[in-house]
Amino acid sequence: MTAGPVARVLVDSPLPQLDQLFDYRVPERLVEEAKPGVRVRVPLRSGGRIADGWLVELAESSEYEGRLAELDLVVSEVPLLGAEVWALARAVADRAAGNASDVLRLAIPSRYVRVERAWRAAEPDPGELPAATAVTGYEAGVVEAGIAGGERMALAADPRPIKLPSGEWVGAWAVTLAEAAAATLAADRSSLLVVPDYRDQEQLQAALAEIVDPRRVLRTDARQTGGARFRAFLDAGGDDARIIVGNRSTVYAPAARLGLIALWDDGDALMNEPLSPGVHPRDVALIRQEQSDAALILLGHTRSVEVERLVEIGWVRPVAAHRHVRPRVIPTEQQAAPEPGSARIPSAAWRQAQEAVQEGPVLVQVARPGHTPMLSCDRCREPARCAACGGVLAVPRAGGAPRCTLCGTSAASWQCPVCESTKLRAVTVGASRTAEELGRAFPRARVILSDGERPVLRVGAEPALVVATRGAEPIADGGYRAVLLLDGERMLLRESLRVAEDCLRWWSNAAALASPGAPVFLVGVAGALAQALAGWRQLEWAGTELAARRALRFPPAVRVASVTAPHSGVERAIAAATAAAPGVDALGPTPVDDELERAIVRFDYGSGAAVARALRAEMIRVATERRRPVAGRRPQRPRVLRVRFDDPEVP
Repeated sequence: MTAGPVARVLVDSPLPQLDQLFDYRVPERLVEEAKPGVRVRVPLRSGGRIADGWLVELAESSEYEGRLAELDLVVSEVPLLGAEVWALARAVADRAAGNASDVLRLAIPSRYVRVERAWRAAEPDPGELPAATAVTGYEAGVVEAGIAGGERMALAADPRPIKLPSGEWVGAWAVTLAEAAAATLAADRSSLLVVPDYRDQEQLQAALAEIVDPRRVLRTDARQTGGARFRAFLDAGGDDARIIVGNRSTVYAPAARLGLIALWDDGDALMNEPLSPGVHPRDVALIRQEQSDAALILLGHTRSVEVERLVEIGWVRPVAAHRHVRPRVIPTEQQAAPEPGSARIPSAAWRQAQEAVQEGPVLVQVARPGHTPMLSCDRCREPARCAACGGVLAVPRAGGAPRCTLCGTSAASWQCPVCESTKLRAVTVGASRTAEELGRAFPRARVILSDGERPVLRVGAEPALVVATRGAEPIADGGYRAVLLLDGERMLLRESLRVAEDCLRWWSNAAALASPGAPVFLVGVAGALAQALAGWRQLEWAGTELAARRALRFPPAVRVASVTAPHSGVERAIAAATAAAPGVDALGPTPVDDELERAIVRFDYGSGAAVARALRAEMIRVATERRRPVAGRRPQRPRVLRVRFDDPEVP
């Protein structure tokens, strides 16, 4: 046993066998600097390398019997890893069979020495606390009481735009979150407000600026410079209560006396974390809420099926909004055929758009950017694909016969493999092409295009036709006088378990941008999904969808983990998972490439910890297994075992 002081260090490494705390002796020269939470550099005995790491805690002694290596260097002057964030990172990593160091890489931005030293020298000026405020749009005191009591709440958002005292227009949801955060701040507690992208962040910050001292609001997102983001992180870790606004990584931000975690539109694909271990911020928020006893708000125009499951089991309490008005949605599947030259718009919607554009802006939502029309079979609506490579067929911008968008092969003699029809129809026309068609059809109207390459955040109240791809719709002053939701049929052709849920969310968010009483036309869609949107019954639809997935044992009724490895590796991983807990089964494996296969392991939520431990042990076994090279043969491909829990790409 080694006497202290002893530093317990997490090495910053993607290797699963290094995901544990290692003991290092603190030399005399570093005793004053070595504090819990600082970045350090430590020696690794394998290879004699120096590695980065985090000093997680200090101990008086170590149980290791041998001689401890010494800390090499203390890197940061300020402790950056707080105990609360470390506990969160450890829990998140264990839930997903991942590395805590990967989670900390998401949670803590890169260090800037100049910024760190300037922050240490600066006098703190947090700004004033706001007066107590109420959250409008809900039963008096319900949301405020839930925040004070640390409850978990699913709020239905008010679907309309609101004019702020400054004259700026934002979605009512932004005002709801701003008021909830202000109520939390009035009690001298911090809030974490997580939104999908910068468009939502701009609205939320505008709403906060009306009721909260701007010095109390911190922004953390990828659009900031590295130095600005690091400075915001340092401010968030101070002693003053703050409102921290940002994208998905904001859920890990340090916060003094955390009182509220709020997520807007948790079903948005931008909320999916692509970096290892790939844990959704909604799941991170649920873990952090339990650890901190803060309140949790999940807000949206639609309710994700994951949140619906939490509501049904009683883990989250639903809170309805007082809806004096709701969007006037009109499905057009049974209406007359499109007008000539009307960009696929049915006659009734066409006439309404002609009238509405005389008064103000009209929104036209389309499925995809670009110009080229996408095609399907005219008889059975099967997507048209190239016979040579399976790529999607489209009409070239210059005109002529359809061609494959991948290999360029002409499809002049195309025949549907399902019904043998030879006739094609356009199911999706890109945003650019739609804007051109509408410009010719409405020669006196200004046409505004908004997509991922040319984003437009806001438009005025002047007459205009706004053509936007899904998720890129600008907010209009006073709301849109009419909304046309095109390409619904094409959106539903995407092969995904979540396609209907995603479409309902896209359409609901666009419909909520309409001014009160303005018509919202849903083109090309009928059935239960259209009825749910028309009646603004998204919550009922989420319950029905969850019941269907439960019958099929699809997520989120059960949890899943994707396992990718060579055939033998997949079999061993499946065997380990099924032996870990009862009721675990697997789908597959199916080929990924010439050497790798993928299987889907399904298990109940109660078995998640056992399955994660079993698959983690298998990952460590594969990573530490050594294979001797064979003389005269090419080096073999390194063993691969990739595991991702709750994989959003599982169809």
